[in-house]
Amino acid sequence: MPSSGPESIAVVGAGVSGCAFVAQLRRLGYTGALSLWETGRGPGGRASTRRSRQDHGLRIDHGAPLLNITGATEPLLLQPLLAGGWIEPWPGLIAQLQGEATLRPGQADALGLGQLYRGRGGMDHLCKGLLSLAGEAGEAWQPHYGTLVRHLDWKDGLWQLLDREGELLGQAHWLVLSSTLLAHPRSRQIFGWEEVPLKQAAERLGDLRLEHALTVIAGIRAEARSNLLVLLEAAAAGPWASLPFSLLHFDAAAQQRWGLQRITVQPLSDGRCAVVAHSSHSFAADHLDVYGTHSAVARMLQLPPDEGREDTVIAALTTALEQVMAPWLPGLNLATADRQLMRWGAAFPLAPGLPSELSCCPSSRVGFCGDFIAGVGFGRIEGALRSGEQLAHELCALA
Repeated sequence: MPSSGPESIAVVGAGVSGCAFVAQLRRLGYTGALSLWETGRGPGGRASTRRSRQDHGLRIDHGAPLLNITGATEPLLLQPLLAGGWIEPWPGLIAQLQGEATLRPGQADALGLGQLYRGRGGMDHLCKGLLSLAGEAGEAWQPHYGTLVRHLDWKDGLWQLLDREGELLGQAHWLVLSSTLLAHPRSRQIFGWEEVPLKQAAERLGDLRLEHALTVIAGIRAEARSNLLVLLEAAAAGPWASLPFSLLHFDAAAQQRWGLQRITVQPLSDGRCAVVAHSSHSFAADHLDVYGTHSAVARMLQLPPDEGREDTVIAALTTALEQVMAPWLPGLNLATADRQLMRWGAAFPLAPGLPSELSCCPSSRVGFCGDFIAGVGFGRIEGALRSGEQLAHELCALA
């Protein structure tokens, strides 16, 4: 694919890998048309930050709390992000909870190994920084936020992106999926879709490579998470800031005991504090049909309301958080705190993932990137970054 040619690329998903792909593609000199399609209100994906137009001081990293780099060589985009002030070293304290209440300070899980970074001013600044490296929005790439791509079709040599009614949203010569939602059978299980969008569209193409990739993707299992977001006013935030950890992860026994997998403590600049409790996979799996009031996909698909089940999940996670924090915050009562629920249907893909050699299917003009691609950083932001960079190089090499 010549960098100056007329080809166009539609990228579905503005998470880390999609934004890294767009950034690296432009840095390599690609000059074709680029469109970025995202269900949420802005970039970030599972590295998003909850903000509010009415409360400018609100900032909650409700997904990934940090970025860690473990590979022998850094992702190509890491230093440009640091130089641009988009990310910075993560300054927090890590500890592990074992069993009932045994604390092991400094004991890290896979998320806490290697070099640790965070988005400066919120984890969403990681993706905002990547898109800044790609050039000016509207000129170098076209953003389409708050837009759900529900159906895919191949017509006259172009990929067609369609909404839930089948109306055309956009089209491009190449299709890049930065998540598995449109290619994985879970879309049928979770949302009740009658078909897997990309699999249905691919049936008419006869691309054995794409069919192989879709078969592998269909076999990738992923862990879900139900995350409790708690906003504490300044008067109640002090004790949280004095804890011997800002990231507490749970070993297997502790996860089974409490139904939690991780707690992050996030002090805000105005004295308030945000606390995010990530559920265990088993807890989330028992409540997969509870999307949460703020689920953009559920809203766009007009899925039925939770009918009080969201309150039940919030109450259960609140009780677990209060009880597990009792050794450090005795008498903790979060009943009056501002609490919300965020559910991730596929937060962590499980190995082995999609082999990198299947991430690019030239015959059908389909590419995949994301933390579900096998390799260094699999299942983490690092893997998402690297896969986006790699796919950009592969497409440019097709000239």
